[in-house]
Order: sequence, then C-alpha cells, then structure tokens
Amino acid sequence: MAKTKELSKDTRNKIVDLHQVGKTESAIGKQLGLKKSTVGAIIRKWKTYKTTDNLPRSGAPRKISPRGVKMITRTVSKNPRTTRGDLVNDLQRAGTKVTKPTISNTLRRQGLKSCSARRVPLLKPVHVQARLKFAREHLDDPDEDWENVIWSDETKIELFGKNSTRRVWRTKNAELHPKNTIPTVKHGGGNIMLWGCFSAKGPGRLIRVKERMNGAMYREILSENLLPSARALKMKRGWVFQHDNDPKHTTRATKEWLRKHFKVLEWPSQSPDLNPIENLWRELKVCVAQRQPQNITALEEICMEEWAKIPATVCENLVKTYRKRLTSVIANKGYITKY
Repeated sequence: MAKTKELSKDTRNKIVDLHQVGKTESAIGKQLGLKKSTVGAIIRKWKTYKTTDNLPRSGAPRKISPRGVKMITRTVSKNPRTTRGDLVNDLQRAGTKVTKPTISNTLRRQGLKSCSARRVPLLKPVHVQARLKFAREHLDDPDEDWENVIWSDETKIELFGKNSTRRVWRTKNAELHPKNTIPTVKHGGGNIMLWGCFSAKGPGRLIRVKERMNGAMYREILSENLLPSARALKMKRGWVFQHDNDPKHTTRATKEWLRKHFKVLEWPSQSPDLNPIENLWRELKVCVAQRQPQNITALEEICMEEWAKIPATVCENLVKTYRKRLTSVIANKGYITKY
C-alpha cells in the first residue's frame, strides 16, 4: 500500500477548530476533502495529547536486548580489539542472531565507534614514571621559563610518502587526472633527514643531515647551528636547550661537551608528545606535500622555504600552552597524550 501524504499542521489545526465549533467528523471531512477516519484520528489525538504535532515514534524493536547490549559493551571495554564477527558469535551463542552493521549501530549508540588504533611510542613502566615525575616537577614553572627554552629534534621527510594528502574531491571519471593522483616510485623515491630548533620567539635554524648521524656529527651540528639560532632568536641569558634521549644525543662525549657549553633540560624518554616541535614538523610536512616536490633537491629547498615561513605567533602559542601538556600527562597517568 502506498504511503499517504502527511497532513500539514495548518490542516490539522483547522480540523480541531471546526470540531470545537460543533461540526461533525463527516461534515469536516466533506469540507476539507478528507476521509472521515482521518478527521477522527486527528480529533482523538488532540483530545488525548492536547496537540496535533507529530509525537515521537517508537520505531522497530531493538534486535539486541538491554542485557545483550551490556554484554557486548563490557566485552569491547575489556578488549577494544574485539571484532564485530566475535561479537556476532558471542550473541549467537546467547540465542540472538544479528548482523555486523547491527553491532556497529548498537555500539555507536553507547558512544563507541570503530577507529584505527593510534601508533604511539612503546612505554615501559620506567618511562611512565619518568614522564609523571617530569610533569609534576615542572607543572608550576612560570611561562617565562618555557619561553627561554630552545626546543630541537630531527625528522625524516619523504619525497613521495604518506606526508601527502590521501583524499581528493573529484568527479566520477576523473580519478586519473594528475591533480587527483599521488605519484609513486619504487622504494619510496628517497627522503631527507632534517635537524631543526625553535623557541617561543620563532623558528631557529633548519639543516639537512646528509650522512648517517653519529655522536660526533651531532656535536658538530650543535656547535655550528645552536648558538647562532640562540643569537638570532635573542634568547635571554641562561637559556635552556632541549633534546630527546636518542642514543646519538646521550653518548658520554656528547654529554660532556653539552655540560661545558649549554644548560640542558632533563628529558623523559619516549615523550614526543611533550616536545612542541613535533607540531611544527607536522605543519611543515603538510605544507611541503601541498607543493609536490619532484626530486630531492626541490624537496630540500621547499622544506627550507616553508620552515622560514612559520609565523613567530605559532611558535609562541605552542610554548604558551605548554602547561596543558603537563596537565594531560598527569591526567593520563603518565601515558601518551593527544599532543
């Protein structure tokens, strides 16, 4: 049977008005060109609910009982890697036959949705405790202290890699248009390694590391680029240098050399989320990918150009909100945070 057209709100209200002045259901139906049963249904609804508006409908009954919902919610809470197939089998053994989409819809109503697991650094208990200790010790440090830190790190940028945008808006048959494709070559097409630093006052130097880095090369990079960056950024006396605990950074010779030349911030291992330069690396990779360099030389040039364009205000905001990172580490009991 075809679905009937719903009466407008004005028509429903007119039916009630005519009923209130004493007209019968038949007379109202003839006047408005409606069936008597339709008029009667509107009048009964108005008498019962004092409104002619559409009321919430119950819809089809749920396939999974409240007990079943609790069971599958408890299962995925204990083991988030449980598959929909596993849950379908669990319910089938309990006497309920459902499909995978029903599982997805049910869990979504419970505030759960299937997502790709984030890749994060492996944290051992010693790392978790070190992160908590760092966060608690520095939580009350004044903003001025963080503004006097030079943050540093290395990163790898691929020529044709996952740095590129993976989704495009296109018409039906335009999938092979050059604008809608991502060029690939065998073995990734090469990459470059960069070392860079920044402070709340803006980006410092960015250089390409052309050979495999070791402790001696790292000390050479710092001796040639760190102090000039500090001068260019007009760092205050007593500024602090931050780097992570990469083995190249923590060799005995490097530690002794740093002790003689710079004040170094003690750093918890496996903590990229505590280093705001990671945010700059992400921005740099997006900007570089948008310009689509076609060879290693162009990739290096574009990296340098885009790094120099980073506004000082971006750097300032990253450092200004540093206390939020520490708060997140404490709130997350030492584990990796959204930063």
